This record gives sequence, C-alpha cells and structure tokens, in this order.
Amino acid sequence: MTLNGKTAVVTGASSGIGEATARLLAREGCNVALAARREDRLKSLAAQLGEGALAVPTDVTDPAACEELVSRAVERFGSVDVLVANAGLGLYGSIPDGDPEDWRRMFEVNVLGVLYTTRAAVRHMLERGAGDVVIVSSLSGRRVPGADGTVYAATKHALTAVAEGLRMDVSGRGVRVINVEPGLVRTEFPESSHGNADRYYAERDHSPLEAEDVAAAIVYAVGQPPRVSLNEVVVRPTEQLK
Repeated sequence: MTLNGKTAVVTGASSGIGEATARLLAREGCNVALAARREDRLKSLAAQLGEGALAVPTDVTDPAACEELVSRAVERFGSVDVLVANAGLGLYGSIPDGDPEDWRRMFEVNVLGVLYTTRAAVRHMLERGAGDVVIVSSLSGRRVPGADGTVYAATKHALTAVAEGLRMDVSGRGVRVINVEPGLVRTEFPESSHGNADRYYAERDHSPLEAEDVAAAIVYAVGQPPRVSLNEVVVRPTEQLK
C-alpha cells in the first residue's frame, strides 16, 4: 500500500526513533507533523524535509496541546492518517532508592502522553473510518530488564494494555493499532540516566539497533494492505538474548 500523500503525526520527532521515522515517512511521500518540546530541532528538521513538514512544539503531558497538534495537522494537510506515538522518557533507579518525581514524570510522558495523543488522533481517524496508531513501546513492555528499570518497565507494560485495549475498541472501524517493541537502540535515550550515551553503548555486550532500523519496521507495518494488521512488532538486535 502506498503512503504517498498520507499525513503522519510523529511525537518525539526531535531525535532518535521519532526523527528517523519522520524522515523515512517523508521519503515515502507522507506529509509529517513533527512534535516534541525542542522547538529548534523541530524547525531544523522541518526545514530539511520541506513543504510537507510542519513543526508543532508540543508537550505530550498536556491534553490540550495534543488536541492542538492534531488540529494543526488536519488544518495544514487535511487529515491525519498515521500517528506515531513515540515520545518517551527513561529514568532508572530501584524502588527503595528511586525518586518518586522520576516515576511521576515517566508515567506522565510514557503513558498519559501516549493516551492524550492517541485520543486526539483516533477520534479524527474514526470519523474518517481509517488510520493507523503506532505506539512505540519497548522490550521492557514484555519483561523487566533489571531492578533499576522496574518503573520504566511498568510504563511500557502499561502501553501493552493500552495498545491491546485500543485494538479491541476500534476493531472493525477502519483503524489499526500497532505496538512496536524495540530492543536496544542507539539514540540519545541513555543520557537522561547514564550520562554519556557512547560510553553506555560501548559497555553493552551486544551491538544496538540504529534508529533507522526501527523506523523501517514502523513504515513496513503501516504500509500493509488494509486487510493486514501487524498488531505487535518486536525488533531486537540479532545478538540481544532477552
């Protein structure tokens, strides 16, 4: 199925998987509405992608901002055909020693942020009878990687429930729900808890995926014929055991 002429909203588009996905969707002929908090990066990316790109600085923890994001995309391009709910935050620490403020921030961004953006986009899709909701989760939504990642994994387990519940809710109404669960990916993500990202990846026992690998999986899933729904897509480095 061609993606040419469709419109995608991508959150967390200022770097990593979000940026790579926006670039690939644009190459496939999509209009892209780019959402993140870092306005300078969004504007730079939009300028590189050209007339089919719209930078919309957005805090996904604000429901009104998420509604405005979808409204601006519809106003500019006429519709929203694909949502890539990618914005996320990882702050690590054990439950006994963890910071409750970190826990709150992760649930607000990783869970509520996905709910807010999905609610805004899927209402529009249901009116049109078509659309794809892509939730970018993690392998941590399938298992707890370690004690210091317990709360982060809890947010990603929550997304598994969100994706499955939404799938049941919109089944037969023209909207597909795709839960993408990457393993280790080379992005800026570790910098929030581990400092230098390059050092973090060098210390792993296997090579990470690149953001473009996950973007390719997302574009493959949304490019399937309407009769095909890839509801769960696990993408891990070949050498990653779990």
